[in-house]
Amino acid sequence: MPDLSVRLGPLRLEHPVINASGTMELFELVEVLGSSVIDDPPVAAYVPKTVTLERRAGNPAPRILETTGGMINAIGLPGPGLRAFIERELPRLLALSCPVIISIGGFSRREYTALAGGLKEALDRSAGGDWTGRVGLEVNISCPNVCSGCASIGGDPGETAEVVAAVRALWPGLLVAKLTPNVTDITAIGRAAAASGADALAAVNTFKGLVIDRETLKPYLGNVTGGLSGPAIKPLALRTVYELFAAVDVPIIGMGGVATVQDVVDFISCGATAVAVGSATFREPCLARALSEGLGRFLDGRGLALGGLRGTAHTRE
Repeated sequence: MPDLSVRLGPLRLEHPVINASGTMELFELVEVLGSSVIDDPPVAAYVPKTVTLERRAGNPAPRILETTGGMINAIGLPGPGLRAFIERELPRLLALSCPVIISIGGFSRREYTALAGGLKEALDRSAGGDWTGRVGLEVNISCPNVCSGCASIGGDPGETAEVVAAVRALWPGLLVAKLTPNVTDITAIGRAAAASGADALAAVNTFKGLVIDRETLKPYLGNVTGGLSGPAIKPLALRTVYELFAAVDVPIIGMGGVATVQDVVDFISCGATAVAVGSATFREPCLARALSEGLGRFLDGRGLALGGLRGTAHTRE
């Protein structure tokens, strides 16, 4: 079988398929799938749900709904906050056999630097400073469903540059900037993030959308708007990866509607180095493993190396 390993900054992944933050609770899967899911995770790197500085309850219900071609959610980044994450989650994340990419979300540059600084201090204590080869950081500057009227930091190149640069000054390991598609020109945001120190870009987060309740004819979600994910957004997500690949010189983690081996192939051919599975894991929690195995068979059948597939959509031969 072809070599499927890829590198994201200092992290080496055995294959290119990971999970999107907030779509897989690896430790909860133990109750259904047994301890093997922890001993041998199906993903090449595990991305837990986004950590915020303070405890958050999330948005009012209803917060999620299946829709045509996907799902829409307005969960609102609920979580226990940084201190509880460091005490309860970080030790078992460090015990995983695969790399971990911790996702952080804030509402100001100060919150992002407090999160990055707090995590670095905790990692230095618990891992003796030797952790940059197995722990990365995803700066989520793109959540569209925190509040109905909010504009994400990732919607502005200047704010993106400020946050990424501030985190880069504190964080020595892999730094991923997760981008929003809800902008006029995503390449401007991607360039700003890469120029400010991001080692990689994740593209893309969900598309801002709205669903009307059939009975009340009012917005269904408690937050009014939410983030659309699933197969419906794949062509749009592919376009963002295609455009970013031509605009930046850092690896891209492609995501948006990934459910089949062909989806993985499509994202890599558009320029993605790694591919994240999101909504599809709700139906198949271990889908990433099947996709990576299927990718290997595809490459073998075509006589291709993984590097030979990447970016092929940009050639006209």
